[in-house]
Amino acid sequence: MSVEIEFPLEFIVAGTPVSLQTKRRESLDEWKGRVKAAIQTALPEGHFATDDPLAFTLYYFPNSEMQGDIDNIVKPILDALERHIYIEGRQIQRVLVQKFEPGNVFSFARSSRMLGKVLEQSKPALYVRLTDDPFENLV
Repeated sequence: MSVEIEFPLEFIVAGTPVSLQTKRRESLDEWKGRVKAAIQTALPEGHFATDDPLAFTLYYFPNSEMQGDIDNIVKPILDALERHIYIEGRQIQRVLVQKFEPGNVFSFARSSRMLGKVLEQSKPALYVRLTDDPFENLV
């Protein structure tokens, strides 16, 4: 039986994201595998990839000052979910990405249970949220 994915969808990936520019292909493949494994806990069994437009929120919580550029971690995460959560990259209409390094204290006005969980757990960790409403929270 095929099941449609319910959005918004949130999950956490433990560890340090791997840059698209890494020289070690094995590291990139391992990271993509970790992203795929993390999403399994949030998906219904027998789900099918959506063809709806999507928006992604990626919050990275490193355990020290981040090495490298924040924009280089985005593509491997999205690639790991393509054909698993969504059909093709053209469906992605918005990506919000931010890092929260130690000492960069920030209080979220609205925190979901999953975001609260990542704030309390050991770092490094990546919080991922997907929605099928690309205009969500836009003024």
